[in-house]
Amino acid sequence: MKSNLLEQIHNPIDLRQLDEAQLPQLAQELRDFIINIVATKEGHLGASLGVVELTIALHYVFNTPEDLLVWDVGHQAYGHKILTERRTIFHTNRQLNGISGFPRRSESIYDTFGVGHSSTSISAVLGMAIASNLKGDFEKQHIAVIGDASIASGMAFEGLNHAGVTDANLLVILNDNAIGIDPSVGALKKYLTSVKEGKNPKQNNMIRSLNFNYSGPIDGNDIFAVIKELKRLKKIKGPKFLHLITTKGKGLQQAEENQVKYHAPGKFDATTGEIIPKSEEHLPPKYQDVFGLTILDLAKKNEKIVGITPAMPSGSSLKFMMDAFPKRAFDVGIAEQHAVTLSAGMAAQGMIVYCNIYSTFLQRAYDQVIHDVALQNLPVIFCLDRAGLVGEDGATHHGVFDLAYLRCIPNMIIHAPLNEIELQNILYTAQLGLEHPIAIRYPRGRGVINDWKNLHFGKYEAIEIGKAKCLKNGSKTAILSSGAIGNNVTLALAKIKQPENFAHYDFAFIKPLDENELHTIFDQFESIITIEDGTIKGGFGSAVLEFAATYHYSSKIQLLGIPDQFIEQGSIDELQQNCGISVDNLEMIFSSYSN
Repeated sequence: MKSNLLEQIHNPIDLRQLDEAQLPQLAQELRDFIINIVATKEGHLGASLGVVELTIALHYVFNTPEDLLVWDVGHQAYGHKILTERRTIFHTNRQLNGISGFPRRSESIYDTFGVGHSSTSISAVLGMAIASNLKGDFEKQHIAVIGDASIASGMAFEGLNHAGVTDANLLVILNDNAIGIDPSVGALKKYLTSVKEGKNPKQNNMIRSLNFNYSGPIDGNDIFAVIKELKRLKKIKGPKFLHLITTKGKGLQQAEENQVKYHAPGKFDATTGEIIPKSEEHLPPKYQDVFGLTILDLAKKNEKIVGITPAMPSGSSLKFMMDAFPKRAFDVGIAEQHAVTLSAGMAAQGMIVYCNIYSTFLQRAYDQVIHDVALQNLPVIFCLDRAGLVGEDGATHHGVFDLAYLRCIPNMIIHAPLNEIELQNILYTAQLGLEHPIAIRYPRGRGVINDWKNLHFGKYEAIEIGKAKCLKNGSKTAILSSGAIGNNVTLALAKIKQPENFAHYDFAFIKPLDENELHTIFDQFESIITIEDGTIKGGFGSAVLEFAATYHYSSKIQLLGIPDQFIEQGSIDELQQNCGISVDNLEMIFSSYSN
């Protein structure tokens, strides 16, 4: 019986003691380990399975952590984590107080650069390589592993463009599996496909034209071929580029055959690969589906409507419209800046543009939001999915900054719907002829109305821009909530002894604020509580404080929301509890006001 090699490996030093002939066995054990853990603990599966051989080869050939290795995005870094001193705690991956689902500098010396958003690896590795040159360390190796979806982003090309005119000692490894979360798109994807198929003449190699020593494409799941090439490239100085062909989900048949679903499949049977179904009967809809179904319905009635997403057609549910109207719905790849300015160009020509970008990813296009959209007052409709706390993906993915970074932009309307009906209605209202850009932010996960589709879908009502709504009258304290977190307020008020003391107002519009309603509230109540699922600093509560200061109100104001720190991974319920905005937290806070 063969001994378990993986159990003997604590770090890459142990790995490098193995005979090369043992590495295929190790690859199988590592793949099985990842499958068994993710099957029960959930997480990103397909990407890490596809690079098992590459991961082993990198740590086998290079002297990590002295040689510096950066994984782009980090979805594919599970094997890396397991081989670098975290095997025994890998089961805590993406859990509260556990290890991060992405590489983090504070977690391990082997995580040389923190990642989570795409296309940063080449710039980071180039910076490290230049720093090594400046320090006189010309032998150190610097390696970036980037996927074919990520390399199409503008920042990756900025890094390649700079690296090609330096003598920096770096190696860019293209993990080409033709898919990110959804299938890769664009002309670069077609170019890479032609290279793989041998249709592109060697002298017309675009990477070689950028002054890189190009090699490949080779089979990235052939561990011996990868090791041989890495050993050869290790001896070559300057910028190098290795093109690897891998299979996302390698080693699990279902993951290979359905790469989109098995990117992050949830719980599944580790032996058969079958996903364990979750009962969705009688559950509220996902907010993303409310968006997707609503925009499709609106697009059927208005041919000027177009939809745009940067590489998230499934996650945003824009795929509904893409399937029905492929010429009016666009996946532009991992290119948020391009998505925003493309939207601006279309809006400038009279199209009604719904630009769906996850809140955390809109940060990557902030300049374009200001200069190309808001400055020109173009009525682009930004649909910010995954706003607020998003759970297990952690600090790189929480959409908690959008209220603060959008609120300061002139001409911008900001709306946070309370529930599915309000999301549907603001999506409808936005295409009636707004004179300004609007950002509509809504959370990850499910809403609160069990039979929304049958009871409310398509029954649109226009919303008055800038108008707040009183959800509940009260006598002593006013609670001002913005967005879906207001549902926590409603649940908490139902649990306290004296709910009649509290009024509850829904400020769906963070900008413009309903100042008429605020004057009424400040005249009537001595105590005011604001609550949001964004950062307290600069957010909705800050806007209320600014109003109070401007008009010299002296009411006591308590601000609840995300504190001034980066929030790590955990379930949304756990993170809301830690941030003091869960139903239980609010019940305690409201009860203290009643005493």
